[in-house]
Amino acid sequence: MLTGPIRSQVDHIWNAFWSGGVSNPISVIEQITYLLFIKRLDDLHTLAENKARTLGEPMERRIFPEGTFRYKVSEDPNDDSHIDRPYDDLRWSRFKNFDARIMFRIVDQYVFPFLRDLGAKGSSYGTHMKDARLGFPNANLLAKVVDMLDHIPMEDRDTKGDLYEYMLGKIASAGQNGQFRTPRHIITLMVNLMAPTPEDTICDPAAGTCGFLVAAGEYLRDHHASLFRDDKQRRHFHSDMFHAFDFDPTMLRIGSMNMTLHGVEDPDVSYRDSLAEDHAEDAGRYSLILANPPFAGSLDYDTAAKDLLKVVKTKKTELLFVALFLRLLRTGGRAAVVVPDGVLFGSSAAHKEIRRMLVQDHKLEAVIKLPSGVFRPYAGVSCAIVVFTKTGVGGTDHVWFYDTTADGYSLDDKRTPLLDEAKLGVAPTAPMSDEDHAKNNLPDILNRWAMRDEGELLRPRTAQSFTVPASEIEATGSWDLSLNRYKQVEHAAVDHATPAAIIAELRAIEAEIAEGLDRLEEMLA
Repeated sequence: MLTGPIRSQVDHIWNAFWSGGVSNPISVIEQITYLLFIKRLDDLHTLAENKARTLGEPMERRIFPEGTFRYKVSEDPNDDSHIDRPYDDLRWSRFKNFDARIMFRIVDQYVFPFLRDLGAKGSSYGTHMKDARLGFPNANLLAKVVDMLDHIPMEDRDTKGDLYEYMLGKIASAGQNGQFRTPRHIITLMVNLMAPTPEDTICDPAAGTCGFLVAAGEYLRDHHASLFRDDKQRRHFHSDMFHAFDFDPTMLRIGSMNMTLHGVEDPDVSYRDSLAEDHAEDAGRYSLILANPPFAGSLDYDTAAKDLLKVVKTKKTELLFVALFLRLLRTGGRAAVVVPDGVLFGSSAAHKEIRRMLVQDHKLEAVIKLPSGVFRPYAGVSCAIVVFTKTGVGGTDHVWFYDTTADGYSLDDKRTPLLDEAKLGVAPTAPMSDEDHAKNNLPDILNRWAMRDEGELLRPRTAQSFTVPASEIEATGSWDLSLNRYKQVEHAAVDHATPAAIIAELRAIEAEIAEGLDRLEEMLA
């Protein structure tokens, strides 16, 4: 948990960018990401130096080589003019002490070319830095931000992760292609519904800032801490558990840094247009998918991946993503994904087919309707969380529905907390009253989810949650999965007066008004 002073320091950094002329929040995050990455390289190099010194052995791997880094002055291939600089000057711990103008020149002319070289060599640290560019308009702003970042205590993983999450929370505008940031408490809900295990291989094919994978990692640290004492499980966690795809290089850099700062050493954060590229290499590879993909409308058949079109013939991105999830999951693999409401009741042949597949060919477990303002200020579209298991042989006995009416925050663009912090999220630390539950349904969702095959089967259709047999869904003919199709509304009995009594009452009122008017005329006469 970030303390007030650290939040204040982050706010000062943000304000420094704005006053320095860098107002695009994505650009701010990107530049801070570069600086944090540079700082992390120095920290890792220092750690390796200390280890080698303690053991009395040579360093196993130097991030910053010995010798000098050559800066080519001219872009003319025939001009070999260059200026050399010791690699040690490229380290954060060195250049942070230089004069602002010298620091700016070193970072711009030496550090960033060094980062691009790391990316070109395929370094696990530098893969997404191959097109990194310094975006500070002047030396004073760079020196100010470097000094501010250097004074923020980031010794432990929790602080580094929370710090980056806090900065990501400042991104307040929707991205292109329909992308936007999923609220952290919704991510946490979905991760808790799935309860990842140390054996899982987790994928988010529309990763953005890698929020789902970060939350899954934190869940494992909290619930399966023993995995870090098992060498095989620890290596799996750091190198093979987390897989993220995106086609936005900026998001890849931000997502990779987010994972790194949350203590995952070598996550697979890769460039991929998930709907356009073939998936033969990793089809059936993953045991868990967590995602809130962008729904930007339609693709041309020529653009969409052919293996997805074999699953469902459609141009709609929301349906292609569901087909993608089924393609990537191994048999027995689970998924919790956000879909727009249209997936649940759309009338096209492709909509019906994808719903039929989920119910009849696999095991559809839950449809959790979200309130329409949950993704504001980014988007007001109505969505639902769909939970299913890939079986290939069916298995849906009944589907659990939950009508979420509140998530703890106002459903307008401001998204103001409606409760104290101790009563927000999926695991409040303070007791919740019925009135509190009406403002935050998330803890109740988890409690009822755990009972979906037991007490939930007995709930009436008038309740906030209930189950529907697969046979009833099939009987609709369209495999309709919209909650309102099955929810029953209680109509309270109201006693109304008879028409004769109402007319008599009206005549009495008219007579009273007429009598008052007569008295008024007499007084004025």
